[in-house]
Amino acid sequence: MTTIQDIELVKIPVVEDLSGNLAFIQNGVLPFEFKRVYYLFDVPSSAFRGGHSHIEQHEVLIALSGSFVVTVNDGSQKKSYLLNKPNVGLHLPKGIWRELENFSSGAICLVLASDIFEESDYIRDYETFLNSKK
Repeated sequence: MTTIQDIELVKIPVVEDLSGNLAFIQNGVLPFEFKRVYYLFDVPSSAFRGGHSHIEQHEVLIALSGSFVVTVNDGSQKKSYLLNKPNVGLHLPKGIWRELENFSSGAICLVLASDIFEESDYIRDYETFLNSKK
């Protein structure tokens, strides 16, 4: 069963240069092969995103610009992460409830997912999530 201890920060490789840095993500960098990339932007600071977990899918969240807070929950423990660096990703394995909030002005959240979108992989009800952890 997935727990808070399975969540990890992933260092994204960066090529540093005086004319600007270049970060790259390719297979082998993340703890899974990704099949989908999407991003959140223009999120009001008072808005709440996430509010779900996945049955099988893994994701890595990266703050490409600005910052936001990710609160994770494994059914028994909660922990919050401030994401604010474009070279650090937060790996969320399957079975972790996530909530994103406190988006700064101009924040962009890049998400790399282990699979394509499948609604059947989402648990969007918190009580159902808690029951799945028993």
